[in-house]
Amino acid sequence: MSVTAPAATVGDLLRDWRQRRRLSQLDLAVDAEVSARHVSFVETGRSRPSRELLLHLAEHLEVPLRDRNTMLLAAGYAPLYAQRSLETDELRPVRDALDKILAGHAPFPAVVVDRRWDLVAANDAAMNLMGARVRNPQLLEAPLNTLRVSLHPDGLAPDIVNLPQYAAHLVARLDRQAAAAQDNELRALSRELRTYPDVPSGVIDHADIVGRLFVPLILRNGDDEPLTFFSTIATFGTALDVTVAELAIEQFFPADAVTTNALRGK
Repeated sequence: MSVTAPAATVGDLLRDWRQRRRLSQLDLAVDAEVSARHVSFVETGRSRPSRELLLHLAEHLEVPLRDRNTMLLAAGYAPLYAQRSLETDELRPVRDALDKILAGHAPFPAVVVDRRWDLVAANDAAMNLMGARVRNPQLLEAPLNTLRVSLHPDGLAPDIVNLPQYAAHLVARLDRQAAAAQDNELRALSRELRTYPDVPSGVIDHADIVGRLFVPLILRNGDDEPLTFFSTIATFGTALDVTVAELAIEQFFPADAVTTNALRGK
């Protein structure tokens, strides 16, 4: 005989997100300017929150849009946030904006990824950088996962001069994201990456990199001096579509004159 676990209630979900943010019921109540008793009643199921209150609490808990839809469904409301394909006419302005950002960053690499770090778009500099160094062409097939390509022994890893430090940085960032979102797919990706050579398999120690301005990506460049990059990540801050909210734009900037001149062909 099989037993089906009961579906999470809206109170369960609210409590879970509150605990992930390390807030007490009182902390949340004060931040959201609502009654602590009301928060308690919602979490215990003694009170059904209005849609407005639920969205208000989710906003203060910084719940991702995808999970806000789940909370709304659990409370008996229709999902609020659409999840459109990036190819739809409605998202044409987003595509145009991404194209402008990618093209404008040339000749330096830039990529757009989704919440799983799968590649959505890239400029020529990024594709050339990967295409010239990835040993296994299958890693470049869709869905191309940028973290897998970076750390796989048949990917960029053999050309990363500071692989242990850079891998620790990427995996630590992924672990934080997986913990914040309670995302099992990201956890599975983290476990996979930790099986690769020179990727830390246990607790990550940042003692050897603390004090630096950033963790650079240092790539071998044949017989020439290595290429050194640092990166920034940007998102759509006012997105009300799940797809758009989960996009991230990572832009790689040259960290020295050697890299600048090499990519500009000087």
